[in-house]
Amino acid sequence: MSSIDDESAVIVAALAGDQKAYALLLETHRAAVFHIVNRIVHNDEVARDLVQETFMKAFSSLASYRSEFRFSTWLYKIAANSSIDHLRKRRIQALSLDSPLETSDGQMEIEVPDETNNPELVLVRKQQRFSIEEAIASLPHKYREVIVYRHKDDKSYEEIADLLGIPVGTVKARIFRARELLKRKLKNV
Repeated sequence: MSSIDDESAVIVAALAGDQKAYALLLETHRAAVFHIVNRIVHNDEVARDLVQETFMKAFSSLASYRSEFRFSTWLYKIAANSSIDHLRKRRIQALSLDSPLETSDGQMEIEVPDETNNPELVLVRKQQRFSIEEAIASLPHKYREVIVYRHKDDKSYEEIADLLGIPVGTVKARIFRARELLKRKLKNV
């Protein structure tokens, strides 16, 4: 469809029961509706079903469409709402930790360990971090600098090559060698 006036005429024809007008509206907007729905549900099969549902809802309420608004905006809103409704219906029921769980053997209390403040785990992680830092610091300079640029500064291979004035292949080789050295050093810790 080339203009809003053309689309308005197609909508009027569809309201009058013209099947070709329905088909034209469907074909014109199907890809965009699919894209909107799929971005919400992240599942092609579900998205195809929701596209059909969107068009069924739109055509059944086409008489409520107000021509001062763009048809596509109205249709895309129906698509988004259908997708959100689908996600709401699919939402997993949460299990309450405050009330007992009913089983065939009776009621059972649910206990979940509190691991939010575990000093032992904090100490172990701190020691691991310290060991990794020590291992990196003990690397030869040319390996240490590429590892630091890559993993601490989050630089790309190309950026590291530019910074050091060396080919990208050399950067990759040094990073590979540095990782091998780190594995050996950390294996002995």
